[in-house]
Amino acid sequence: QVQLVESGGGLVQAGGSLRLSCAASGFMFSKYDMRWYRQAPGKEREFVARINWYDGRTYYEDSVKGRFTISRDNAKNTMYLQMSSLKPEDTAKYYCDTQYQGKDYWGQGTQVTVSS
Repeated sequence: QVQLVESGGGLVQAGGSLRLSCAASGFMFSKYDMRWYRQAPGKEREFVARINWYDGRTYYEDSVKGRFTISRDNAKNTMYLQMSSLKPEDTAKYYCDTQYQGKDYWGQGTQVTVSS
């Protein structure tokens, strides 16, 4: 079955960096688009970034452009989110996502907390 497992979250000071990982299994990772989302307390889950499977093209939510970089290593079935110049408003639980056979699959999330 499809499984997504996020890791790499933690507590960091404003201006710092973190790298999140999403380990995937149960499907042919290299043939699927992958996405990062985040959800802050009391807010709806929002799109952060996406990476296409066939050309590696990337897309970002406006507030993270220039600070976050999404990437993937198909040999390791893993997606990454390199986050730099972190701000307190980046504090949220971060989730990875893919759509497989018409259904959305999510990991359990990893908490990122940015202190001011």
